[in-house]
Amino acid sequence: MTAPSLAEIVDNGLCSGCGACVAAIDRPDLSMRMRDDGYLRPVGAVLTAPERAILREVCPGKTLEGAADAPDYHPLWGSIRTLATGHAVDPDVRFRGSSGGVLTALAVGLVESNQVDFVVVNTASEDDPINNRTVVCDDRVGLLNAAGSRYAPSSPLADLERHLATGKRFAFVGKPCDVAGLGRMAKRDPRIDRQVVYRFAFFCAGVPSRRGTLAVLDALDVDHADCTRFQYRGDGWPGLARAQRRDGSSESMDYNSSWGTILNRHIQFRCKICPDGTGEFADIACADAWYGKDGYPDFTERDGRSLIVVRSARGEALYARALAESWIQSAPVDVGEIEKMQPYQAARKRNVVARIAGLFAARRAYPIFRRLALLRLALAARKPQQVRNAAGTFKRSRGERIA
Repeated sequence: MTAPSLAEIVDNGLCSGCGACVAAIDRPDLSMRMRDDGYLRPVGAVLTAPERAILREVCPGKTLEGAADAPDYHPLWGSIRTLATGHAVDPDVRFRGSSGGVLTALAVGLVESNQVDFVVVNTASEDDPINNRTVVCDDRVGLLNAAGSRYAPSSPLADLERHLATGKRFAFVGKPCDVAGLGRMAKRDPRIDRQVVYRFAFFCAGVPSRRGTLAVLDALDVDHADCTRFQYRGDGWPGLARAQRRDGSSESMDYNSSWGTILNRHIQFRCKICPDGTGEFADIACADAWYGKDGYPDFTERDGRSLIVVRSARGEALYARALAESWIQSAPVDVGEIEKMQPYQAARKRNVVARIAGLFAARRAYPIFRRLALLRLALAARKPQQVRNAAGTFKRSRGERIA
């Protein structure tokens, strides 16, 4: 197989913006930059043949290999050792988190019990509140400040070498593609498996561009230059999108308006063909455990509740400790309930093969996905839906730059 170039991956919309290539190739003239279209992309270098081979090995946008042959693998939801709904016992953690605060509770528990030296997470940029930055948190205060969803581009793997160079043990919290990229990098760098002792992911419906957040600010009638703090969610469940001005005044809108009518229209292309929005490569993945209403998720404000998917032996041991030491509390849930809480994730994975077929028909570069049960799901899916998805992707991608 010919090793891809950065241009092939980026220009064909296969880049997720994770930063794995920047960290693994490690050239001073290669970095992640925010483009005019509002996405973070690798820029600044023409790769040598050996560097392109590294890119092929680490890029989760171009290649993903799952574990569909594992005995605990569910075709829609990946490996499941334990499945539950729950929330942080600490009411402040539960309130500040995007759903039930479980990931934040696990992170706080790990640093306070000295199981890790720090946690790598994303939070708001100090220079611009609608941008993200990747930070190291080693106490409860820092982790609470980083709690809550950040529906904006981030590249948490780009600076991984700095964290590994400390020689310390840490936990990593990221999007499913970030965690998948970390796993691919670990095949080349044994320090990752030694030092990144826990990998956490949250279910992800896609990464909106910076333009999406600017559109939310416009809808709130808050000037970007006057915005000093921007919160996508949190402080309740699902919480409000809230923008604060320099004079202390603020404007807000509900989750269904911010995500449902604005942000989700700005999702990058790679997310639309993603087979893993559920963190299949994490030790523990969490999501909103939405309650249902009329067959759809209900976004009425209430106390937060997380869906908890424990995927590995290491995650299982941590989950047991979190319960025993009252970091979290939980109750078992049947796997059939996940689709009611997360219908978009189920629909997207069922349609991946059809969408890849649309790319193939349009003679566009396409990603390679293996051992993710995609063909099994496609064969069982409704054929008219598959045809619509293939045709829609073909129409979108033919002769068009879709990065």
